[in-house]
Amino acid sequence: MPNYRVNEDALEQARKLIDAGKVDVDTEWSDAAPSADDGNAEIEAHGYEGYGRWHLAVDPDASEETKGRYKFPYGDFSTVNRAALIHGKQRAAQNDHDAIEKAFSELLDRLDGE
Repeated sequence: MPNYRVNEDALEQARKLIDAGKVDVDTEWSDAAPSADDGNAEIEAHGYEGYGRWHLAVDPDASEETKGRYKFPYGDFSTVNRAALIHGKQRAAQNDHDAIEKAFSELLDRLDGE
């Protein structure tokens, strides 16, 4: 089982986006999830650091300049997707990534105004 860590930069960005109202609460994650080409465009525009800020987990064992280093996306490179938060929380729980699950829970609570 990989030992992912919370991507604090991504968590901070997600908080700011939620607070700014840059959220999608209507689109299913299967429809909103970025394609591989979208990911490549994000990397081209903002580098791996920018790409990584859209993923709540980092695999410290993966090479730094790869997509595989970043796990658990939460948005489409412009908005936080509520369904992605739910999906990520469930996946994290199923795979015993407690800290990642907690980060998703925090963001869901923030989005839902709790």
